[in-house]
Amino acid sequence: MKLKKPLAFFSILFFLLISTNGSAQVKNPLFAEDHLSQKTWVDSIYDSMNLKQKVGQLFMASIWSKNANEADTIRKLIEENHIGGLIFSKGGPVQQAHLTNEFQEMSDIPLLVGMDAEWGLAMRLDSTYALPWNMTLGAIQDNKLIEEAGAAISRHTRRLGVHFNFAPVVDINTNPDNPIIGNRSFGEDKMNVTAKALAFMNGMHKEGVLSSAKHFPGHGDTDSDSHKTLPTINFSSERISEVELYPYKELIPEGLSSIMVAHLNVPDLEPLDGKPASLSETIITDILKKNMGFNGLIFTDALDMKGASRNKKPGEVDLDAFKAGNDVLLMSEDVGKASESIIEAVNTGEITEARLELSVKKILYAKFKAGLNNFKPVKTNFLIEELNTVRDQALLEDLFENAITLLKNNKAVVPVKKLEKQKIAYVNFGDDDGSPFLEQMKKYTQVDWVKAEKLSELLDKLDNYNYVVVGFHKSNSSPWASYKFSDKELVWLHEIARKNKTVLSLFARPYALLDIKSFANLEGIIVGYQNHPVAQQKVAQVLFGALDAKGRLPVSIQNEFPVGTGFNTNNINRLAYGTPETVGMNTAKLSKIDSIINYAIDEKMTPGAQILVARKGKVVYQKNFGYQTYEKEIPVTDTTVYDLASLTKILATLPMVMELDEKEVLSFDSKLGELLPVFKDSDKKNIRLQDMLMHYARLQAWIPFYISTLDPKTKNLSENYYRNTASEDFNTQVANGMFIRKDIGDTIVDIIKKSDLERRLAYKYSDLPYYLLKYYLESYYGSTLQNITQEHLYKPLGASYTGYMPLTRFDSLQIAPTEDDRLWRKQVVRGYVHDQGAAMQGGIGGHAGLFSTANDVAKVMQTFVNGGTYGDDKFLNKETIDKYNTCYYCEDDVRRGVGFDKPQLGKSGPTCNCVSMMSFGHSGFTGTFAWADPEEDIVYVFLSNRTFPDSNNRKLIREDIRSEIQKVIYESIDF
Repeated sequence: MKLKKPLAFFSILFFLLISTNGSAQVKNPLFAEDHLSQKTWVDSIYDSMNLKQKVGQLFMASIWSKNANEADTIRKLIEENHIGGLIFSKGGPVQQAHLTNEFQEMSDIPLLVGMDAEWGLAMRLDSTYALPWNMTLGAIQDNKLIEEAGAAISRHTRRLGVHFNFAPVVDINTNPDNPIIGNRSFGEDKMNVTAKALAFMNGMHKEGVLSSAKHFPGHGDTDSDSHKTLPTINFSSERISEVELYPYKELIPEGLSSIMVAHLNVPDLEPLDGKPASLSETIITDILKKNMGFNGLIFTDALDMKGASRNKKPGEVDLDAFKAGNDVLLMSEDVGKASESIIEAVNTGEITEARLELSVKKILYAKFKAGLNNFKPVKTNFLIEELNTVRDQALLEDLFENAITLLKNNKAVVPVKKLEKQKIAYVNFGDDDGSPFLEQMKKYTQVDWVKAEKLSELLDKLDNYNYVVVGFHKSNSSPWASYKFSDKELVWLHEIARKNKTVLSLFARPYALLDIKSFANLEGIIVGYQNHPVAQQKVAQVLFGALDAKGRLPVSIQNEFPVGTGFNTNNINRLAYGTPETVGMNTAKLSKIDSIINYAIDEKMTPGAQILVARKGKVVYQKNFGYQTYEKEIPVTDTTVYDLASLTKILATLPMVMELDEKEVLSFDSKLGELLPVFKDSDKKNIRLQDMLMHYARLQAWIPFYISTLDPKTKNLSENYYRNTASEDFNTQVANGMFIRKDIGDTIVDIIKKSDLERRLAYKYSDLPYYLLKYYLESYYGSTLQNITQEHLYKPLGASYTGYMPLTRFDSLQIAPTEDDRLWRKQVVRGYVHDQGAAMQGGIGGHAGLFSTANDVAKVMQTFVNGGTYGDDKFLNKETIDKYNTCYYCEDDVRRGVGFDKPQLGKSGPTCNCVSMMSFGHSGFTGTFAWADPEEDIVYVFLSNRTFPDSNNRKLIREDIRSEIQKVIYESIDF
């Protein structure tokens, strides 16, 4: 018999039921700020509905937006059954937006749209963003980042017209074999899970998206999947109350919008054996509503899951679920039959109208709070772009950086120090790609990928190394993907660690470690949690000391590593890598660099280039453009090696001079006659070191030494100086098939000694001081400048691509050519120094001859910015760098520091005129540029071979491309 009561009674009953818990007042999570308007809207909508429409509001139907056939089904459900909501699944965001707009237009009452977006829309949709899984977030110690994650995901869902995100997952994963939760849980510690869930929920609410904690009463300790069967929770009610229910007790008073009830058999809570929690009046009405005081929306888990639908006919399970106390029936197997069943139950009095009104009005209250009282269609313009923002990338990096957990660190094996003493091998395990990890490690030093078919062969190869990094890479495609070591991998890992210093880097859920029988031989273990490219990059950065290790293990691994384990490390001032926004720069503004350099390449100012920008010790822009030549056969890559030309002065010679200054071997007042006794009887004997390096010593700008080695008549190579093959007397190689006599260095010094000084004391840029300093340094150390710089600077820095004579270390095709020299060498110059004077010195000059990559150049420049330290090594004192980075003759219009170039004093100069006066750097003839600004903490490197094929091509210089790019860099600084 249908019960009839006045509407006013229903309203009073409704507010009593959802606003109180016994005598204690509980905040209703569905109330909007403008509660009076909300109530008016809800009452008016409710009063306008017939019974079928009211019952229809209980159903949230599922649709895969990529399946056009399902759209017809939804249209029918809206027209015939007046469903109240939709849950979208697999598909794409644009198609979903179109369908949402269409369905909302069709529906008389706005539809409540929900999605599973636990780690982002990418959980269900292509072309959308994925943040780390909850297990990864569980390792993070700063819960403000978790709140940001919840907010970021909610910005996306709201942008797509989604009102409910079925998150956060609050299951406490105490069972490593859990097949369905696992990575979806924040971990096994109830306090950590609760804190993370609360932060995530707060982030959602800040962005106006409603929350839904799941899976009540707790799916964390199951060994079966409720999609396929009915899992059983065999704990006492006391244990469940203390552990599984703990997060709900904490979140409910904080405004939790809704709760999703799982299909679980919980014998100690529900006396009827085999009755799922989702259908249990005892669990939902008595425990959740009455005892726990929850008055938000209650969702069933999907009713088409076997855990609920087994032994039930379509429609029966829905009726039972509603009678148990659920408000929203999610993904019914048959909405039509289920609706009929509930309508019949209302008509017969099995369900009271008050009970129906309670749920329907709660749903309407949620719709108002979600903004559906003023529905606006989803805009599809720029939808993909706005669901994949730089802001999201910056957050993703922060999350992975803060999650990485150093579980074991015997003898402080992490971070890697003293690179010059390390020979590092990388061995990959698992079934997924580890190239981002390897490539990132290679940015720090030489790391060799060692592979073999047999264990014995691998161990033999590893005998040549003293540091082995094993990367275990498992698929990042989903949180349910396989994560375990194979038996073969466990044996190989044991043997590798037994014989070598080994660090295991795990890119899988931490439970993979459970199968390792002993950790005794592993010196280090780093957990990256996922094989995401960013996780791989960040682990490499932690490994080499560019980032701190901060994370804590969110689950226990045997007795060896209890929950909460994790070593902190401090970064050691090596360059990190990340997104511009993480250091106060703007990606969109920086991207203008692309158009400038592409214009330069199109206009044949240079065939290609490497460009790098770092700020606050982090490389935030590193791109390669074009090809090594205009024939476009070999593209420029990170490892393309360039002739640095005059950057050699500040990256090789000057640091060695500063080092000797600190040792008081020389000083600014050191005279040339003291440094090189051969000059004691010359007019240059009293030239001070400071004046030489500031180009204020009256030395000639340049002497074309090679001209004197040509036959005066034919202009061909003179046999007095050259041979086609090496011999005892002609052992200095200039180029392919070109060897110059071994005493040419003495000739060069003698020519400089006899050269005329400029008549007037004034600034004149000159290479000659660096010729002389090369000979001084080599004489002092009794070694070549090549060896000196390697041992004192490049090897400790891990600058493995930097040095003289690159053909001794790299394939020629890795080196960008500099010129088709038709005047002197009669060949394409590739791998041999472009500068003629340095070439005559066998490629080792104090002024030119150095080859490198942008990444390596940045290491040296960052060392200067750091005040002389890098990678826990101290190369120079800050006071020394400041001393050489000072303009002493500014009043004489000399902008130079001592060795370093400085910003222009007037209109002309090397920079954009937007840098600080503390900044310094140098340019190179081949089209190179390196600049550091300690005030803004910026390093800028530009490498090109603008001289190819003809060094007379000065377009790059005339159009000031390098300075134009520098201007963009400074314009991109936001704070």
